[in-house]
Amino acid sequence: MPEQGMLRLGAEASGAPPARRLCRRAGTALCSSRGQGTVEAAVFIPLMFLLILMLCQPGILLYNRMVMENAAYEGCRLLATKTVQGSYSDERYEEYIRRRLAAIPPVDIFHVRGVTRSWKIEQRGDENAAVVSVRIVNKVRPLPLLGWGAELLGMCDARGYLTQEVEASAPSQPEWAHDAGAGTPQDWVEQWD
Repeated sequence: MPEQGMLRLGAEASGAPPARRLCRRAGTALCSSRGQGTVEAAVFIPLMFLLILMLCQPGILLYNRMVMENAAYEGCRLLATKTVQGSYSDERYEEYIRRRLAAIPPVDIFHVRGVTRSWKIEQRGDENAAVVSVRIVNKVRPLPLLGWGAELLGMCDARGYLTQEVEASAPSQPEWAHDAGAGTPQDWVEQWD
């Protein structure tokens, strides 16, 4: 009986499937499953970086839009109090809006800075106008992969920049101020005298 036990020590007698017996004979390098994790990581990690990259560009554009809209509405609020006799020029109002836009980092993926003034700001109206408005235009360099897609779709200009545009408008006076029964501002002042 001990002789039969010695025969069973071999791979043939162990009851292992034929493929495993072949791997035992050839060595573990050919049939190892340890490399499977490495191959999966080699595919998964670049896909994760690509996904993160694709999520960054919409986040950047959304942040820019929020800051630009806020600056435009702040500019409208300021323009609604602008008087003809006031000592402030249009440049002072534009500088106020530019200070609000300084929250956007001076990096090309957020805002392309050129030799000249890079923000295009248009202001219309004053306290005598029914409506005041501010329009802001920004240029953004898209991230590489999304930039190629945007160029293929024709969303970029000749220099490869995306254009963001925001326009805000607001009434210079509230509705009740223009109501016929409310009188003029001079009438309101006389009520307190």
